[in-house]
Amino acid sequence: MLRLSDYRGKPVALSFYPKDFTPGCTRQACAVRDAGAVLAGLGVTVVGISNDTLEQHRAFAAKHGLKNPLVSDPGGSQGVRALYRVPRSFLGLLPGRVTYVVDKNGVVSAAFNSQINIGGHMQAILQAVRS
Repeated sequence: MLRLSDYRGKPVALSFYPKDFTPGCTRQACAVRDAGAVLAGLGVTVVGISNDTLEQHRAFAAKHGLKNPLVSDPGGSQGVRALYRVPRSFLGLLPGRVTYVVDKNGVVSAAFNSQINIGGHMQAILQAVRS
């Protein structure tokens, strides 16, 4: 179990993504991994959230050397994705790719859709945390 309150006093990025092991999601997750030292220097944690199971997350993290937390959100009207109103994408079949940056006071300070520009996802997180 992971609670946003566990990160009180520190910035956190909640990164909702469609599916482990897909090319775009793998690229995005590896960019977070590669920016680990910069993120640590800023005191920010990126939490990946998808509908995948914990077993899938463990395999995904192991294969790609991911260190950030990955959360399983099976969905439904009570899921985290629903609470943050993350839209569907790809003809409404797959969950969207949206990131919320929550500042150290627990306030959403930035939100962006990285569905189109997956390559700019990490830079957008860093810019939001720095500002």
